[in-house]
Amino acid sequence: MDRLNVYKTHPSVSLPTFLTKQAACFDIACQTYGKIEFKGYNNFNSAFTRGMKNGNIYVGPHERVLIPTGLILDIPEGYSVRIHPRSGISLKQGLTLANSEGVIDADYVDELYILMYNLSDNGHMINNGDRIAQGEMIQMQKYALWEIFERPGQKSEREGGMGSTGINVKII
Repeated sequence: MDRLNVYKTHPSVSLPTFLTKQAACFDIACQTYGKIEFKGYNNFNSAFTRGMKNGNIYVGPHERVLIPTGLILDIPEGYSVRIHPRSGISLKQGLTLANSEGVIDADYVDELYILMYNLSDNGHMINNGDRIAQGEMIQMQKYALWEIFERPGQKSEREGGMGSTGINVKII
């Protein structure tokens, strides 16, 4: 079995956990452990630094913020860690990852921050210890990028580019 080593930047930080035996990903929590401020961008792309309230982080409507985890991942060479949104808070609160999926390379050895985006028109408080994202370690497949000088040919019955296979959603 492969191993992902995790360093806690503060003794009060909790380790990520697999919540069930069949969980494909481990849950990652917000860990503020005495931090005073956090960074973000508003819906006008203006940077801000905001203080925390009792160790919790307020995310305003349509804001993007860096949520601390207090974790440094020691990813084995030949692997990466993918960070995914948690479906429950995405559906119920409109909080998701601003970059859709985070990719942590094996040579990144600084604190892991989760780039959270509030899709909703309501502000949300992320509490210290809240599970905010999930991660999985993926083995990389090495490949070369190779320039070709002829356009690729048809590989299936598909005709057309993006959106050419249609949709199955009825528009009302």
